[in-house]
Amino acid sequence: MPLVKPKKFLGQHFLTDLGIANDIADTVDACPDLPILEVGPGMGVLTQFLMKKDREVKVVELDFESVAYLKLNFPALDGQIIEDDFLKLKLENIFEGKPFVLTGNYPYNISSQIFFKMLDYKDLIPCCTGMIQKEVAERIAAGPGSKTYGILSVLIQAWYKVEYLFTVHEHVFNPPPKVKSAVIRMTRNETTNLGCDEKLFKNIVKTTFNQRRKTLRNSISSILDKSHPLSADPIFNKRPEQLSVKEFVELTNRVEAALKKEE
Repeated sequence: MPLVKPKKFLGQHFLTDLGIANDIADTVDACPDLPILEVGPGMGVLTQFLMKKDREVKVVELDFESVAYLKLNFPALDGQIIEDDFLKLKLENIFEGKPFVLTGNYPYNISSQIFFKMLDYKDLIPCCTGMIQKEVAERIAAGPGSKTYGILSVLIQAWYKVEYLFTVHEHVFNPPPKVKSAVIRMTRNETTNLGCDEKLFKNIVKTTFNQRRKTLRNSISSILDKSHPLSADPIFNKRPEQLSVKEFVELTNRVEAALKKEE
């Protein structure tokens, strides 16, 4: 069977460097023994190294041409190929409710959505690794005060330890993307409860960063009126990128208490 032609609408950029593929596969070793789910295996350049890990490996692939290629060239994957859109999967059904490692050379056009889904299933995914656009990786790993610190940074770092592992250059892909790539690893931290209303926490983080140039007093006004006495607190003079995860949790609790008093 001929090689799969990369499809632009699927965001496909096939990795061609086997050394880098092997290095990405090794990132899952931080969570040994767990089964592995690979997103977007394409022609199996990463898959071949994951299958050497002596663990159960399943792959989820939307592209019918890639699925046909995998079935022909990786007979050991028989019954382990999920022909579907990862974003629509019920992940609790993949390994019969058991935790697993999520990995892949993620399609750049949906990488953020993949990580938001990871957060929805954080109790099933103690470890997530893989390759994404360098800019997104930097955003996820950024700390308070950084220009790249944002929604993904806060929501992911609330639950995961983030490691920016290494940068990957354009020339090792077919076709070469217009941006550099990076490999990251996210490992669940010890947090089991944020200590605040999680829904309100997400709402505050997203609302304030969507107007990141404004002070919290102004950006949060759709949740807490600017005329509320609480908004006179000095913290509301800050911008969202100045707050740590812990400070966002504290802010959420204070806003929740203020809103309950108004009921």
